[in-house]
Parts: sequence; structure tokens; C-alpha cells
Amino acid sequence: MTLFSLLLVLGWERLFKMGEHWQFDHHLAGIFRRRHKYSLVRTLMMTLAAMAVVLACLLALKGLFFGVLQLLFWIAVGLLCIGAGSVRLHYHAYLKAASRNDQDTHQAMAEELSLIHGLPVECDEREYLCALQNALLWINFRYYLAPLFWFVVGGPWGPVLLVGYAFLRAWQSWLARHHSPLERSQSGVDAVLHVVDWLPVRLVGVAYALLGHGERALPAWFASLTDRHTPQYQVLTRLAQFSLARDPHTDKVETPRVAVALAKKVSLVMVVVVALLTIYGTLV
Repeated sequence: MTLFSLLLVLGWERLFKMGEHWQFDHHLAGIFRRRHKYSLVRTLMMTLAAMAVVLACLLALKGLFFGVLQLLFWIAVGLLCIGAGSVRLHYHAYLKAASRNDQDTHQAMAEELSLIHGLPVECDEREYLCALQNALLWINFRYYLAPLFWFVVGGPWGPVLLVGYAFLRAWQSWLARHHSPLERSQSGVDAVLHVVDWLPVRLVGVAYALLGHGERALPAWFASLTDRHTPQYQVLTRLAQFSLARDPHTDKVETPRVAVALAKKVSLVMVVVVALLTIYGTLV
């Protein structure tokens, strides 16, 4: 069921998911808007509550109509949590503005794409574009690769873990957009995601290391296995930049396109790995 649901979700997302209608983050906005106190305990309680609702739905649908309703529920959860419909619109808007040399619009879109970690202020063009590449690579991880990981490793409870991850991702993005860095820090969401992202970052990092300069990337990957303190964003993007280092980082249209192409290649590799593991009976 996992592979079948995943392939349907990815196909639908690629063809039809544009905008916010099928975005879990968008539907959580009403809940987040009513939050005025921030703490790690509150963040964990909200996340566990969201996961409990999905678990209850799975148990209630189990065995009904030969499992068809449960399968549809899996697909619906996947569509809500996997994919970056609205972010893709911002990316295309950036490319259009950059190709027209519309400085204000393309900078505004770049800031939107780098909402979580930001872009350097005082830097040259190469550093700026490199940071934009990193932001796009992280978006691919946050909205595709990490959700895919939790959807798959959860087995029969994959939707539960997927919703938990998507809830944390949405909460972090909401705080980054609407609240101060202090309130975001008080919520503890960054610390929780640092722990949650540790394993999927290392697994995805293998793909980036093998697709890049292996003689340099693999030692960096092995070093990351014992690193518990470096932000996962830095671990992942450092490994990915070994693959992107050969590009000049001078064209504000082609430079982000190269990063997106690499991210799509890694996503395809991960889907193929899941398919092979499913065929050989390792996954359900």
C-alpha cells in the first residue's frame, strides 16, 4: 500500500498540485492563528494531538469496504503533506522576474524561498546564489524527501508519522513568517526538527555524496554521522554543494535551476530505492 499510495501522490502532486488548496500548512493556519503562548511542551502536545487524530481515523477505517476507504485516506494524507505547491509558484515567479531582470520582484521571491534560514546580507553575487541554491535544496528536503522518509518507515502507521512531521514543518514556517525569532525559539520547534531530521538528512546525504565528488563528499558524510550539533540544514547543503561546486554560480536564472535539477534527481533515486525495497519485501 505504501508504494502504491506514494506513486499516486507524487504523480498527482506533479500534475495538479499548484497553490495552497492541497497544502496541509494552509489548513493549519486557523489553528496557529489562535496560539499566543509558545513552549516546547505546547508544540509537542499539538503535534501529538494531530497524530492521534490520524491514528483514530486509520483505526476507524481499518477493514471497511475491503480497505478501499483506508487506501483513499492514505492518498489524501499524502497529498496534503507531500509536495510544495505554493512554494513552486514562488520559485517560478522568481525565475520569471530574474529573466526580466526585475530586481525588486526576484529579490522578494528569493526571500520567500529562504523563509526559514534567510539569505546573507553583505555578500557577493556568488555567495548569494549559493545560499539561494541551499534554500531550494532544503525546500526539496522539507516538502518531499523527509515526508517520503516518514511515510515509508512508518509502515502501516505511515500517515501518522507523516502528519506529525508536516505539522512541525508547518508550525516552524508559520512562526518564521508571523512571529519573532524569540517566540520561535521559545516554541522549541527548531530543536524538535533538529532531532527528527537527523536520520533522513544522513540518508539523503548519501545520495548527494554519491552524485557529487565522492572523494570529498563521502568523508564529509562519514564525519556527519557523529555530529549531533551542526544544524541539519548545514549538513545537507554542504554535501549537496559538492555536486554543485563545478557550476560557476554566476547566473541568477540557471544557478537555481541547477540546484532544482539535482534535487529532482535525488528525489527520483529515493523513490527508486523505495520501489526496489518494496519489490524485494523489505517494505510493506
